[in-house]
Amino acid sequence: MKYRILICVSILSLALITPTQNAYTDSSGWETLADGIEYQEFRLPGPRRVFVARMDRSAENVIIDTSIAQGALAQGKETVSGMAERYDQAINNWGETWGNRNHVVVAINGSFHNSGTGIPHGGMIHSGWYAMPYTNWESVSGFVWKQDRSAFIGECVNHESTNQRFTNLYNGESRRINGINREPEEHELVVFTPQFIRETPEESTGVDVLVELTRPLGIVPQPKMILGIVREIREDEPPTPLPFDHIVVSGDGRSAIALLENFRVGEVVGLSLEIAHLQEDCRRTHSQDWTNAYASLGGGFIFLKDGEIQYFDDLGANNRHPRTAICYNDEFIYFVVVDGRNDAYSLGMSITQLATFCRDTLEATWGINQDGGGSSTMWVNGEVVNSPSDGFEREVANGVMLIVVEPMDRSMAFWPGERVIAQQTTNIYLGPGNYIPISSLAQNSVGVILPHINYTNGILAKGTFWWRVDFDGVVGWVAEDSLALANPRSSVSAIIGWGLNPDGY
Repeated sequence: MKYRILICVSILSLALITPTQNAYTDSSGWETLADGIEYQEFRLPGPRRVFVARMDRSAENVIIDTSIAQGALAQGKETVSGMAERYDQAINNWGETWGNRNHVVVAINGSFHNSGTGIPHGGMIHSGWYAMPYTNWESVSGFVWKQDRSAFIGECVNHESTNQRFTNLYNGESRRINGINREPEEHELVVFTPQFIRETPEESTGVDVLVELTRPLGIVPQPKMILGIVREIREDEPPTPLPFDHIVVSGDGRSAIALLENFRVGEVVGLSLEIAHLQEDCRRTHSQDWTNAYASLGGGFIFLKDGEIQYFDDLGANNRHPRTAICYNDEFIYFVVVDGRNDAYSLGMSITQLATFCRDTLEATWGINQDGGGSSTMWVNGEVVNSPSDGFEREVANGVMLIVVEPMDRSMAFWPGERVIAQQTTNIYLGPGNYIPISSLAQNSVGVILPHINYTNGILAKGTFWWRVDFDGVVGWVAEDSLALANPRSSVSAIIGWGLNPDGY
């Protein structure tokens, strides 16, 4: 009977082991989830349960990126698991080349946000795009991860208006950019990116210049520029859709007139954006540089600075709550989630307790907290590993992910210039993979495969290959399994091959 009981207990124990717990665990308690990413659950007195994932900063194939609810910041909220699953196997721009894919291993919730609209507080950089500007002259901006694999926590920032520029490289005309992802005011020039909205606002009555970019519109100060080609100029027309690698430069009043007079379809343009980084007092300059930041989002309290715990006279900081944080040292970057509001399971932590845990247990030297409470969530390899205090996973505005970069893969099924037929009713999308449809195609619709300046024709994303196609003026991305050649391949198409058409389309 004793042996039967032992066998039953053993079987029950195996049944309770989660997929995460099946990962390799070393003597220090860290479970290897992927090369360069590890996970551990800490059970501390109190009781307090803390869930930690860490990234080895020397692991070149592992990166950090932010996630955006519903794929666009103006579209509402989404769960952490929903965002992680949507970005998994989507293409990224790590290394300034579109086409590598995300394998999302860990995800946590991100910024504080407007609970009604889902708009994050603070700014945001996603996959190299400056999707949402940080507020000028605020003492805390947020966590920053750069293309050179460096990381820092931003303090006060400012956008010097004369240093944000849109320039025509043919005639030298340069215009000041007054804002990003907001309506232009009288005579202003603003930029819309695809991470904020899927098309320009309906009430826009100025001039929209659609620009295809060679890389995401991020922080690249003058004299350097992010290059693009003007594809369309639209005046007082319906909203303009934003393909995944395009922006819209929108002008009102005098700025609209300047766009019409100085920019033409097919011309090469450059854009420069700059963030001036200042100390917390917003006076002294800061040594850290935002140039080529790849991922960033706003945060709350900077609770660790160079190994020193920071103390705050704030009830929200000093009471015990569920917490989410990012902390780091020279060797690792840590994602930390603390469960709370359950006396029998986990009480939560104050900010000081969180800082002490990050410094003394994780040996971190810098740390900043994100949105907490019922938002605090950690997703690992397909499952939520903590117990959110609401009793279910809350929808949030954005998040942060640990990602293994998978290499580009592409199909050679079609050539640019070839005519194709839609094999069934299918959608045409703003980009390859996890982008929204812009139109529906009837079966037997005929289109033409277009070249693409960023060489992503035939790219693998979200489990299928994608092609940029023009269906009688409707241009977008279509899944390969929905297409067939309209006629046998000719020698002309073979000569065209994968060459770049300088006119883009």
